[in-house]
Amino acid sequence: MDESVAVRRGGPTDAAAIRALVAAAYAKWIPVIGRLPTPMQADYGQAVLQNRFDLLLAGPDLAGLIETKAEADHLLVVNVAVHPACQGRGFGTRLMGLADGVAVEAGLGRLRLYTNKKYVANLRLYGALGYRVEREEPYAGPGRTRDDDVTVHMVKEIAGIGMPAA
Repeated sequence: MDESVAVRRGGPTDAAAIRALVAAAYAKWIPVIGRLPTPMQADYGQAVLQNRFDLLLAGPDLAGLIETKAEADHLLVVNVAVHPACQGRGFGTRLMGLADGVAVEAGLGRLRLYTNKKYVANLRLYGALGYRVEREEPYAGPGRTRDDDVTVHMVKEIAGIGMPAA
């Protein structure tokens, strides 16, 4: 299969497609954590106005996305999602690499993200990409039903960017 892959910035007209992709990507986690994952609860009509969305297209189809937000001292990876039909093709890794570039462009030497402790494959991927666990805490958002619902906060440093000289 020879399909083109491209990344473009998302905007308000993409909110419905973003919502649909996120629902498809995160549906598998509902029985694992016993609630709707946080990204499935987001208002994407509002989020596209507040955060940066980079959309990965495989041919004409939305295959993945990464949502980021520049903070004072870091870039927050709010959400990364790949459609189930497109998983296993390196798109998540590619999108996470894009976040590194966004951080560098913004002069931010640190990236942060958070995920659920039960998303073991995601934790492995983030670790392989240079993220380390900073802390864990009980999930404090809506829909908590289980005592083992834990949010893992992770951080990645980009050497030489925004860091004081040694």
